[in-house]
Amino acid sequence: MLLTTGGCVGTILDQTWDKIDFDRGVIDLRLTDGVTRKGRAVVPMNHLARTTLQAAYSARQTEWVVEYNGGPIKSIRTGYYAALRHAGLTGVHIHQIKHTVAVRMLAAGQPIEKVSQYLGHANVLITSKTYARFAPDQMEDATAVLNFGMVGPEGS
Repeated sequence: MLLTTGGCVGTILDQTWDKIDFDRGVIDLRLTDGVTRKGRAVVPMNHLARTTLQAAYSARQTEWVVEYNGGPIKSIRTGYYAALRHAGLTGVHIHQIKHTVAVRMLAAGQPIEKVSQYLGHANVLITSKTYARFAPDQMEDATAVLNFGMVGPEGS
């Protein structure tokens, strides 16, 4: 869920099955409390998310998407760090998963506006300030102006 939604840990742990719409193919990460100001998005399910969520849904015991022993999970810190140790990784913070989602989308050529909406940012400037450096291709047409009339492979 972290990799396929770009949501933060708390967002994922808050998820209940009524926010997963298999018919429409969307995951609603928003809170309905009317108080929380943190931006959260409604994101489409990709194939990986759908397959994983369908398997979890058929085995569910509670209303929570991420559950254990009949109840919601409060923290995944212990399991996350155990998985890192098992993989031989150090210094990888869980919030970096959200950054990985943003960077991967931008590196694949997705417009920063879409990435911003996907991450649930209230303003595209937040996304741009943090991630624009990972999308240098978006400036190719701007740099072409600086060819000053040169033509050909080196000058175009």
